[in-house]
Amino acid sequence: MRIDVLGAVRAFGDDGAPVALGGPRHREVLARLVAAGGRMVTTGTLVDDLWGDEPPPRAVGALRTFVAALRRALEPGRTPRTPSRVLVTEGPGYALRLPREDVDVHRFEDALARARHTPGAVTALGEALAAWRGPAYADVTGAAWAERERVRLEELRAEAVELRARALLDRGEGAGLVAELGDHAAAHPWREPAWTLLARALHRADRRADALDTLRRVRAMLADRLGLDPGDELRRLETDILGGVVPSGATATTWTGPGVRLGPRTTVDLARTLALAGGDALVRARHDRLAAVRAAERTGDLALTARIIGAYDVPALWSRADDPAQSREVVAAAERTLAALGPDGPADLTARLLATVAVESRSADVSGPERERARDAARRAEAQARDLGDPALLVFALNGVFLQSFTRPGGADERDGIGAEILGLSTRHGLPAFAVLGRLVRLQSASALGDLDAALTHAEEAERLAATTEAPLVPVLTRWFRARAAATRSTEPGGPSAATVAARYRDADEVLRTAGMPGLHRGLLPLALLGLRLQHGRPAPADPRLDWGPYRPWAEPLLLLDAGRTEEARAALAAAPAPPPDHLQEALWCLTARAAARLGDRTVAARAAAALAPARPEHAGAASGLLTLGPVTSYLAEARDCAGPPA
Repeated sequence: MRIDVLGAVRAFGDDGAPVALGGPRHREVLARLVAAGGRMVTTGTLVDDLWGDEPPPRAVGALRTFVAALRRALEPGRTPRTPSRVLVTEGPGYALRLPREDVDVHRFEDALARARHTPGAVTALGEALAAWRGPAYADVTGAAWAERERVRLEELRAEAVELRARALLDRGEGAGLVAELGDHAAAHPWREPAWTLLARALHRADRRADALDTLRRVRAMLADRLGLDPGDELRRLETDILGGVVPSGATATTWTGPGVRLGPRTTVDLARTLALAGGDALVRARHDRLAAVRAAERTGDLALTARIIGAYDVPALWSRADDPAQSREVVAAAERTLAALGPDGPADLTARLLATVAVESRSADVSGPERERARDAARRAEAQARDLGDPALLVFALNGVFLQSFTRPGGADERDGIGAEILGLSTRHGLPAFAVLGRLVRLQSASALGDLDAALTHAEEAERLAATTEAPLVPVLTRWFRARAAATRSTEPGGPSAATVAARYRDADEVLRTAGMPGLHRGLLPLALLGLRLQHGRPAPADPRLDWGPYRPWAEPLLLLDAGRTEEARAALAAAPAPPPDHLQEALWCLTARAAARLGDRTVAARAAAALAPARPEHAGAASGLLTLGPVTSYLAEARDCAGPPA
């Protein structure tokens, strides 16, 4: 018995004669079981995959009929009522039981796996490639599972073509590969390795001018269509050919896997660099990144799209997006690409896309269901990154875990653990930008816990790293931390005056104003000044020029109370929503608690007390590392006193 799916689905008996498989549904059932690789597929999954969201009333019965017909076709000599040995019933579903060498797709996957580790296995890989007769599962149309499998297998096929060609060229052969690689590059125009190998084959065939022309054409195509610069290998190959060096194949490669490897000066990499620089450069980085993602999606190349979306692994510290619309568009593109790749897509690409969803779905800017999807994405990205053993991917995934950790007030200890792991991985594996992130996360956590000495140590180390990694945004943030620390010390004997601290906050705000982070800047100064005044028992700042930004709903009741407008304050308190789960949620709950206590609103006070209870050991707003309203305990006590004993 032999089954082929690399092309139209077909089967052959022991004598080599074709097996009549029946109609399209029969072949799809068989194909779906082949795709399971010997694993059981439940009846429910088969029904869903065959008919989608609206199966017919008797779908299970129809499925059983297809299975029975396939059993008769695949085992014509089987005695009636004798269990099938090929298409078996197992638990709540069915499984295909055939040796892997009897199914063409499994032979291909096994040959590729061997060739990845044994360069000498290219002969078997060539034979497996020759078995392809067209797109996998070519006659299974309109099925989402089949489309995912076609995408996955086409990616493996492209990898196999390139792996075999590279091995042949490396051992001095491959002049006869020109036609094959030319077709391959034309079919996969965004795979930079395909063009590199074609140029090597041309050069091996003494066609130096054609090789150079190929390299120049792909350079122009990448630049014009995607804004990408060529990767290291392609540029090195062009230099070698121009210099008269015969490419030996021993050159180092920078590929992280099959498909396009973004070179160090691509639009996305430039965007990453600009994002770390801040200011106008940060604004340009966001624009360039989105342009690259849109261009990649237009190519229709899923692997390329996934790499470009996931390549923007810029460390992110703040839980409010600077450009929510762009973040939503990036998340949507990542989720579309994840769905198209399917559950069996390349693990590294899947993990990067999941981490991107987690990082870009900042807590303050998404709805409840979106937030839960983002948290799930963070957990899955972390798990996959750990399985892959890729430290750069793991720190990116942990960045997503950190940003999704602001589910409720409190949690500084947990976030300090995340920051410590990010810092440790980054230090061991030479990832300086994420080492800075680790320091800043730990600064925030120490600030939240009121450990100003530890926070200052992390601030100084972050500044030292920033000086060597050209990350000018770091001193902007640590300037705010020093003002926050001064705010706490202003309440202690011998500390700075409140006026001095206010001046320091204003100075820090002036620097932040041009840093290109509006999601962080807007409303921060008024909130910091309010926190300072609350700690000194003074009324809220009444300067009409202050822009309270997103924090006005929680500050408004206190502003109105201090202006003597009690009933308006009561209405404002009733209208204030629950604070968003972000860095400043404790601060906003504390404002709610203070206003409720002053107004005698027991219901709101009880709600604030319940929310603040997990943050009892922390300082309000200090999880940001930028400001403080003082210890949570004082606000919590006020709320509990107002709310009274539980009913």
